[in-house]
Amino acid sequence: MEKIKQNKMESTSMHKLIWKMGLPMIISMILQSVYNIVDTAFVINMGEEGIAGNLALTYAFPIQLLIIAIGVGTGVGINALLSKKLGEKDESSTTKTVGNGIFLGICIYLVFLIFGLLGCNWFISMQAGENISAAKMGSSYLRICCCFSFGAIGFTVYERFLQSTGKTLFSTISQIAGAVTNIILDYVFIYPCKMGIDGAAWATIIGQIVSLVVAMLFHYLANKELKNSIKALKPSWSIIKDIYKIGISAAIMQGLLSVMMLGMTSILGTIKITETANLLQGSFGIYYKIMQFALFAAFGVSNTIISILSFNYGMQNKERVKACIKFGIIDSILVAAIITILFESLAVPLSKLFGMASGEGGDAIESTVTTAIRIASVGYIFMAFSIAVQGILQAFRYALSPLLISFLRLCLFVLPVAYLFTLSENVVTLVWWTFPIIEFATAGISALILKFAYNKKVCTMNEKSF
Repeated sequence: MEKIKQNKMESTSMHKLIWKMGLPMIISMILQSVYNIVDTAFVINMGEEGIAGNLALTYAFPIQLLIIAIGVGTGVGINALLSKKLGEKDESSTTKTVGNGIFLGICIYLVFLIFGLLGCNWFISMQAGENISAAKMGSSYLRICCCFSFGAIGFTVYERFLQSTGKTLFSTISQIAGAVTNIILDYVFIYPCKMGIDGAAWATIIGQIVSLVVAMLFHYLANKELKNSIKALKPSWSIIKDIYKIGISAAIMQGLLSVMMLGMTSILGTIKITETANLLQGSFGIYYKIMQFALFAAFGVSNTIISILSFNYGMQNKERVKACIKFGIIDSILVAAIITILFESLAVPLSKLFGMASGEGGDAIESTVTTAIRIASVGYIFMAFSIAVQGILQAFRYALSPLLISFLRLCLFVLPVAYLFTLSENVVTLVWWTFPIIEFATAGISALILKFAYNKKVCTMNEKSF
């Protein structure tokens, strides 16, 4: 009878478990990037307004990344705490964590609602300068995405409820439902309905709401390992504190993507030739959304590591902890290698998606994005290793060391290197070498941090029989 109740995270072969839980999570994370990629592909091919529309999306993207960052960061904290409490068989704490997770999601939404109502014009105008067309479109797009961001934020919470109990397939189905809705509505709203960039925004938020609704249905109907209670919505500061012991560093780590995006856009905007600056800003916005396939795939494996490692670390199962670290890193590198090969092979077709009907600037954007993909994808394997190490550190409940890794690869290294390359006459090509250079450097530092954490957390654990 005991074996029937045994959680698969404490009994399934580790290599099999990582793929069984990780593949749906990887797909789910990759699908998060679909919203922005699809929006961009449809918007840039609108016609005469396509180039300005793409710049508008690039200017709005840092805030979209920030919404994801805070939602996902909170979700990571919820996931890690739930997995740990499930491993400890602490039913009371798991129920409180579920309730407080929903409470935090509501609070986060209210913050972005206020920003959507009051801050969008300022944020977009700060980047767009005298480009009035891009500024107007960007403000309108961002306002819709912020004011109705409850779908994106709520989904990150309910997704983690499902992932913490190993039901990653349900979270993937929820994500697919939203992504398909977004793709269909993007076409309908932008072309037949002629809603322009606003149509892209409405398609995105409706897709996110669909994902939220489906995830909620799966949670309340099938996630029997977690109990739900209205009383649990009452904030428990001890639970919130435990969530953000891990969640705050995860949110900041993801949030640094927003800082890097804003920093890169600003640095590229300093190029004296306006046409070159606009070309690189627009191309960077496109490339970064394509690159998210690799980035989010790495986060998918990392989140799998967090769930499995947190559970087994909570049980103090040394052998499974060691196996999770080993196979988690190997599988992260394998996934990144596959994506690198695909990107190197498909760089031209991917770039063509964003240059089919953009007027005279289409060929320049297509060529620049192709160059970006082929150069920058060289660093994906190193990026995946660093992100896997961050997941391991988060599972061990380290807060500062995973944050340090993100700060190095997204701010301290990347922005100065990128600025130096903008001073070159061959900036259109050289600036993309920023990314493999900083990923290689960060991976080396990550390896040293991992060795220290492994010696402290794993080598000192007592062997137990299970």
